[in-house]
Amino acid sequence: MKTGNIFMKRRYLIEMLTAICLIAVPFVLPHIDAAPNTVNRILVWGLFGIGFDILFGYTGLLSFGQSAFYGTGGFVAAYLLTQAGFPYVILALIIGMVTAAFVGYLIGLLALRSTGIYFAMITVAIAEIFFFVEFNPLAAWTGGENGLPGVPTPTIYLGFTTIHFTGGWSLYPFLAFIYFIGIVLALRIVRSPVGAILTAIRENPLRAAAVGHNVQGYKLTAFVIAAAYAGIAGGLLGVMQAFMPPDAFMFDTSGQLVMQTAIGGRATLFGPLVGAGVWLFLQDFLQSTLGLGATWKLVLGVVFVLLVAFLRDGIIGGIRDLYGFVWSRFSSPAKTSEAVAENPAATNHEAIPMRPHHIVPTDFAGPILQVTGLTKHYGGVLANTDIDFSVNQGELRGIIGPNGAGKSTFFKMLTCEVQPSSGKIMFEGRDITGLGVTDVCQLGLTKSYQVNQLFNSLTVRQNLIISALAELRGKFRLDMLSSLSKVPGMDEHVEHTLELVNLTGRADTPVSELAYGEKRRLEVGLALASSPSLLLLDEPLAGMSPQERVETVKLLKSISRGRTMIIIDHDMDALFELAERITVLQEGRVLVEGTPDEIKGNAKVQEAYLGGVPEESKL
Repeated sequence: MKTGNIFMKRRYLIEMLTAICLIAVPFVLPHIDAAPNTVNRILVWGLFGIGFDILFGYTGLLSFGQSAFYGTGGFVAAYLLTQAGFPYVILALIIGMVTAAFVGYLIGLLALRSTGIYFAMITVAIAEIFFFVEFNPLAAWTGGENGLPGVPTPTIYLGFTTIHFTGGWSLYPFLAFIYFIGIVLALRIVRSPVGAILTAIRENPLRAAAVGHNVQGYKLTAFVIAAAYAGIAGGLLGVMQAFMPPDAFMFDTSGQLVMQTAIGGRATLFGPLVGAGVWLFLQDFLQSTLGLGATWKLVLGVVFVLLVAFLRDGIIGGIRDLYGFVWSRFSSPAKTSEAVAENPAATNHEAIPMRPHHIVPTDFAGPILQVTGLTKHYGGVLANTDIDFSVNQGELRGIIGPNGAGKSTFFKMLTCEVQPSSGKIMFEGRDITGLGVTDVCQLGLTKSYQVNQLFNSLTVRQNLIISALAELRGKFRLDMLSSLSKVPGMDEHVEHTLELVNLTGRADTPVSELAYGEKRRLEVGLALASSPSLLLLDEPLAGMSPQERVETVKLLKSISRGRTMIIIDHDMDALFELAERITVLQEGRVLVEGTPDEIKGNAKVQEAYLGGVPEESKL
């Protein structure tokens, strides 16, 4: 199955069904006494939620500050239309959206310096600051607690006729059209290379950066997109109500958006619309039909808790899971069994030809990697001390040492995950000391991890696509409206990497369903897919059974052809079989260096491993 089939299968079906549903709404819902204003409010909240779902559902950034951008876009548009005498409603809405996006860009530069709960708390503070500013310093422009009344509805001149959108069902086509444009653009974004990378950031931002993506740049992009959607939705709120209310800036607005998205289902784009429908229809039913008054909030809160408790992925997620369950019951088990029964030993790794674009040529004549005086200390603790180390082009170097020898810290410094306290790292004649892990990966130096760092909710193929995108597109590109399947060389690149790590038969299997040995091969495959000229493997044999170790050694021999590799592992027999030269670390220093035969008979190495070392630490 090709990349295009994965991400673009039936790409226009959702858009067509959305258009049909939007067209059918004014003909169907009046028969069940649905209030047009409620339907219009659902569209506005649904549009507001599309951007939030890209930020939260796809990128994994939970923001409680979206009301700041909702209010900014709404009040800018309303001010232009009511106070400034601006006559063009649609253009005012666009200006409000652009303003909200620009404010989102500035706020994102600050907020995205933090992660997790600290990011969420910063967005809460931002929402409160904007609410205060709207009510006090800017009250002359925003109307303060009175808001801005008299916001006009749009009028479209077609030359031969004029269309007036006055309100109610008359305004519905305008709002439905804007929502449709918003959902089409969002679908293009999440199906694009940028959308794939946003999903990778949600799953594992550390690995997304390590394979060569500018994680902060893509996070900021998602933040700005969410702010733009909030801005246009805020403007439509004022148009719909003929009044821009001050509560658009309230924290309650952000909280309601989060709850609606959770009810409908995150990472679906339509979840906020479904959640808004449930929220607003229940609100009207509880208040008007049952006459509960303010008690409706209590009942709606209970409904929310029940939905989240029993439908963890929301209503749309529950429907999707039910469909998957029914499909799996009726699908043929033969193909699944065939894929699972794949025998790693059946593939001759050494028979797989190396393709030219997987070997990064270099015209540098000296050592591909040269380290001088590399030192790292944490306070008074020295992890590595004054290490001199060099590797030649095409060499397979092994690094060994007893536990606590500083091997992992040394590796992290080589890939710029950890900055050295002193010393210099030269890669292909270039000083990379002080660069970030993303930059050195783009230069051709990358690693696999001792503990698997994978995108666990994605398939094997999708994992490799994430890595390949950094190789084929660079660390940052805003091709948000292009097709993932149209990235030049993508399918060939991914298919060859699958062959190299012998996972072709498991390509469309979720990572969570892989055996441990398969995950280790995929871990190596993620590093390979970035086409490194220097590949560092951190304990690739860790945790494997004897049979898996034998097959992985064959794999490493195969992929070493035409590449320069450095391997750390505790399996000395395997490393002596693989490596041309061995470097031994002890207490953060280079103890000795030589060929496998020289290292085997070296008295210092024997002393380091056996002399005074507890039995359980022997290798």
